[in-house]
Amino acid sequence: MVRETKFYDLLEVPPNASESDLKKAYRKKALRLHPDKGGDPELFKEVTHAYEVLSDPDRRNIYDTRGEAGLEQGGGMGGMDPQDLFSHLFGGGGGGFFGGGGGGRSAGPRKTKDLVHRVHVTLEDLYKGKTTKLALTRNRICSKCKGKGGKDGAVRSCNTCSGRGIKVTLRQMGPMIQQIQSPCDDCSGTGEVINAKDRCTQCKGKKVLPEKKVLEVHIDKGMKGGQTVQFRGESDESPTAEPGDVVIVIEEKPHEQFKRQENDLIIEVEVDLLTALAGGQFVVKHLDDRALVVKIEPGEVVKHGDVKVIRGQGMPSQRHHEPGDMYVKLSVKFPESIDPTAISLLEKALPPRNPVKTFPKNIILDEVSMDEVDMRTRNPLREEAMDEDTEEPRVQCANQ
Repeated sequence: MVRETKFYDLLEVPPNASESDLKKAYRKKALRLHPDKGGDPELFKEVTHAYEVLSDPDRRNIYDTRGEAGLEQGGGMGGMDPQDLFSHLFGGGGGGFFGGGGGGRSAGPRKTKDLVHRVHVTLEDLYKGKTTKLALTRNRICSKCKGKGGKDGAVRSCNTCSGRGIKVTLRQMGPMIQQIQSPCDDCSGTGEVINAKDRCTQCKGKKVLPEKKVLEVHIDKGMKGGQTVQFRGESDESPTAEPGDVVIVIEEKPHEQFKRQENDLIIEVEVDLLTALAGGQFVVKHLDDRALVVKIEPGEVVKHGDVKVIRGQGMPSQRHHEPGDMYVKLSVKFPESIDPTAISLLEKALPPRNPVKTFPKNIILDEVSMDEVDMRTRNPLREEAMDEDTEEPRVQCANQ
């Protein structure tokens, strides 16, 4: 299930579309909507942004579960320029359609790809808040050559691909001409070449070096699974692009005692029959350093399956830390047997038994007893339920 389908609707694909289906749909719509072909520039941008999000598995997951609001919180609304993405897929280069010299465009600052990491936290951490450390490796511009890759003037544009980093092959399929692009072999897709003797001795001409970085991730009280913590500009550096962001996705671990529903907590508690009928206490260990002592007043009868609420003992809200509520579902545990001598006391304390149903004199009354059922070998109630769930309509064939 997806929360929103706007991006899928823009590409005219179902929410379960594969990566291949997304790419085919984008190619089809982008060719029709490209401004150089007289298409709507704004719609072209929207379709391109939709494909950019859905083609990234992490950002697609955030969109499916939390919609566009989740992308905004996670810093996922930026990315590649629509013309750059179009050129990347179709091998275009320059201002016109497929690089045909159509007047050019103004390019905004490019960014390197965001680094997405997932942090698994407990419900206790989300209740109390926590600061955790995350170690990651990212690329940093070489300090020796300042990102040039070698000596001044040593870096030159690749003649094979004209500095684009890709080569385009035309293939005719009937009346259509298909363009196939692949990384340039001579420059390994960089668009530049450096003689071995002129390369930087520190980065070996790569312009960047891997660097280990430790980030302190602050988990705020009341955060939920799927929310993100963003570190702007902490992704890979590049001489030709601004650094992207590091996006930390919060993953909430299942809890053995509580279930969470927004800012409310749900717990199931078993009480003995005496406490259910005559009052008493039970204890709930909370998510912090407290235990809640819950009192059942004498005379208040607790029925099996009752749901009670403890106000103000749920999860804190993230903004103002105002607590939700705790819902307690009570189950009553019956004893295995009762001392017959105590039955008279029960008869005094409990309402009288329901009278036995009477029948006309022609009905013979036959007394029987009940035995335990071995559920390991046979459970007709379960089999009956399965039969009801799996029953299919009968089809009767007409005689010929």
